Amino acid sequence: MTQLVTASGHERAVAALQRSYEAIPPGTPVRLAKRTSNLFRFREPSAAPGLDVSGINGVLSVDPEGRTADVQGMTTYEDLVAATLPHGLMPMVVPQLKTITLGGAVTGLGIESSSFRAGLPHESVIEMDVLTGDGRIVTATRDGEHSDLFHGFPNSYGTLGYAVRLRIELAPVKPYVRLRHLPFDDAVKCAEALKEISESKEYDGEPVDFVDGTVFAPTDLYITIGTFAETAPYTSDYTGQAIYYRSIQQRSVDFLTIHDYLWRWDTDWFWCSGAFGVQHPLVRKLWPDQAKRSDVYRRLVALDKRWQTSARLDRWRGRPPREDVIQDIEVPVERLPEFLEFFHQEVGMSPVWLCPLAARETWPLYPLEPGRSYVNVGFWGTVPLPPGRIPEHHNRLIERKVTQLNGHKSLYSTAFYSHEEFWRHYDGETYRRLKSAYDPGGRLLDLYEKCVRGR
Repeated sequence: MTQLVTASGHERAVAALQRSYEAIPPGTPVRLAKRTSNLFRFREPSAAPGLDVSGINGVLSVDPEGRTADVQGMTTYEDLVAATLPHGLMPMVVPQLKTITLGGAVTGLGIESSSFRAGLPHESVIEMDVLTGDGRIVTATRDGEHSDLFHGFPNSYGTLGYAVRLRIELAPVKPYVRLRHLPFDDAVKCAEALKEISESKEYDGEPVDFVDGTVFAPTDLYITIGTFAETAPYTSDYTGQAIYYRSIQQRSVDFLTIHDYLWRWDTDWFWCSGAFGVQHPLVRKLWPDQAKRSDVYRRLVALDKRWQTSARLDRWRGRPPREDVIQDIEVPVERLPEFLEFFHQEVGMSPVWLCPLAARETWPLYPLEPGRSYVNVGFWGTVPLPPGRIPEHHNRLIERKVTQLNGHKSLYSTAFYSHEEFWRHYDGETYRRLKSAYDPGGRLLDLYEKCVRGR
């Protein structure tokens, strides 16, 4: 079981964090000094000192009876799950990748296959301590003095402050998850089934605990339903030679331990490990199992971006330049077929991930309609850039289509909105009010400057 951080240890860590913040010279952009990242907005390295968050990366307590946990902001979900599963509990929503931090998922949004019933990670936060832009530590709750910050913190991406401690709700689990992979040959039928399952929270007369989907082609779509089980006739292992996403087309029923279910996508970074040859049987056998994980692949991508290795090879081979299309978007479930038709025609990338969700309440900087069924569509890769097109051609097409379909786009990756468009989508009026209250001196970057202009 994960060793817990003591109250005195947490106090020392918070004091050290504040000293580190005060030591950053005024006018210098504040960046987190941490080893891993799940963002895809690559920036040039900075010589300025970063904010040392190394002391706030542990679990403080787990309350099995109250089904809550107190967690430091930079704790990874890998460590958080390791602390809660021995108690038969899990966070309400566990994002797919092990090194996503709790604070990162709350300020930057996160999602997974329990989101159709539990919403997004920030919706299970009870209270949080935040280091604000003006250097204070404030406790934000739904109804307290800083309720404006509590509701405005999601999708603020560290531009209002950083979560230092969070108290979150936990959900009970069983040892195993039974999976059923349901095939569809039509996006309309698939969307209708996603809506029905998400809203009824059952399928074929049985309760449903998890739902997501995978699109391999316009006529090859799957919904995967997960249901908790006390026992299992067998369990599959997708941490070595076998590859989880391929099993979706090969099996109609499967069983995983709850631990392996939560991390089923991390081993191959969904399907993106193929870019490094890790899905080739020989390479996979030689590639250490402990290195089959998302943070390893993310570091390789960062190195490639820094040295432009892939781009140089493409030029040497006479291939057209490629555009990164790495995005997650949400559209109302009834508009999903229209988005997929557009995506197949204009982008042509597969596979694509689907994850239904319903927000539990209103969050101003990411205004989804509470109770309405949406589907997250995730796509991560590169596509050839047509001759004569601007470098961000496909990404701009996607942004316009998502707006047309009354959807929203996550900001962990590149964005190309104009200043006016951006603040129309992400509630500029509320953001400016929060910025003046919690970062009046502008120590932290503005959300538009950070997420669109890439500062």
